[in-house]
Amino acid sequence: MSPVFLAPLIVACALFMESVDANIIVTALPAMARDFGHNPVTLNIAITAYVVGLGVFIPICGWLADRFSARSVFRTAIGIFVAGSLMCAASNSLGVLTFARFVQGVGGAMMVPVGRIIIFRAVPRSDLVRAMNYLAIPALFGPTVGPLVGGFITTYLHWRMIFFINVPIGIYGIYLASKHIANTHEADPGPLDWFGFLLSASGAALLLMGLTLIDGALTSRGNALLMCAAGAAMLALYVPYARRKARPVLDLSFLKIPTYHASVVGGSLFRIGLGAVPFLLPLALQEGLGMSAFHSGLITCASALGGAVSRSTATHTLRRFGFRTVLIYNAAFAGLAIAAYGVFHPGMATWAIWMIVLVGGIFPALQFTSLNSMIYADISQADAGRATSLGSVVQQMSLGLGVTVAGLVLHLSHWLQGHQTMVWSDFWPAFVVVGLCSFASIPITRRLPPGAGDEVARGKRQ
Repeated sequence: MSPVFLAPLIVACALFMESVDANIIVTALPAMARDFGHNPVTLNIAITAYVVGLGVFIPICGWLADRFSARSVFRTAIGIFVAGSLMCAASNSLGVLTFARFVQGVGGAMMVPVGRIIIFRAVPRSDLVRAMNYLAIPALFGPTVGPLVGGFITTYLHWRMIFFINVPIGIYGIYLASKHIANTHEADPGPLDWFGFLLSASGAALLLMGLTLIDGALTSRGNALLMCAAGAAMLALYVPYARRKARPVLDLSFLKIPTYHASVVGGSLFRIGLGAVPFLLPLALQEGLGMSAFHSGLITCASALGGAVSRSTATHTLRRFGFRTVLIYNAAFAGLAIAAYGVFHPGMATWAIWMIVLVGGIFPALQFTSLNSMIYADISQADAGRATSLGSVVQQMSLGLGVTVAGLVLHLSHWLQGHQTMVWSDFWPAFVVVGLCSFASIPITRRLPPGAGDEVARGKRQ
């Protein structure tokens, strides 16, 4: 079999497993919360733990692949992810589930980036675009399949079984990697910036987990505030450290590049809303509108279908209007699309909800694709790896922050209205708030000069 197809097939096993898992668990959160005896919103800690594991370990993936071989790291990553899945299935408390999700995140952090390295090394440059197109296929199916499968299993079987799906896929991926990927070693990558890694990773993890726990449901607000303060202090210390270091694990100097700054910093504000929706929407449909997990899965998958339509037209849209115009106006459309979920109400026709969710997937997907493309607009090929590390970490943390913000607004809305259980009126303020986050990115994007990133967006030479 040609490496142009075989290498993406092997990596696709990991990507599909990760994509399905990320979309399958949110549909099962209410059922899991009932078994653990917690408010469903409190389970946002399990989502955040996964994001933390994913985000903090991304920067060292390339170094690990060069130091221990991409094949070894890739197989180990799949094994860690599968082990985390089995721990999730066996968890008997929210604490165990949270730790298991963190383990999954660590495995996920290494699977896809190292998988891409495998493709780059196995496929001739002339066939690289075709190979990456093959790799993109499971990423399109995961958000559609995940809610459907997760909803069906949760409704008609048991939520624990959703985590067993990863086992055969993971074993097959390890088998293919062992049989078809050469165990080559690259040149010595040199020493890793361990101090910078520990400082930035610990700071980001403490800050995000502290913000998630600040509602006081799982620990005292004092402890949560201490975590936030410690995390913020570590991140503040990392800034001057990174400026002095020749090759820091996260190179902040890239933020001086206008297109990169807009994509990472401005894009983070948009991604807060984007990260909140997969958490909020299934909860709102099940807890607020009384739908079953399977029924809510049938509706939430419409967002993925809308996103697929948007991605198919993204190249044409960017060539026609350019990054600056698309990102400014589409940020508003994306924010309105997210806030529009707040118009749902008990008794609303299912077809109308499905159509709103379908359309609601179009604009955020276009914004996400545009931001991910613009990040490389003014980055040299030699700096692509280090620039990607910083961008990926900030992207994952902002998506996790979206879950945190959504949970905090839900708790506040629920408390202010004095409801004993979650009802629909608790949810709509959260959709409005996270939708407004997308609007907050517009002032940053407006600073871009006209024609910014045109070489990437429109294929023009500068």
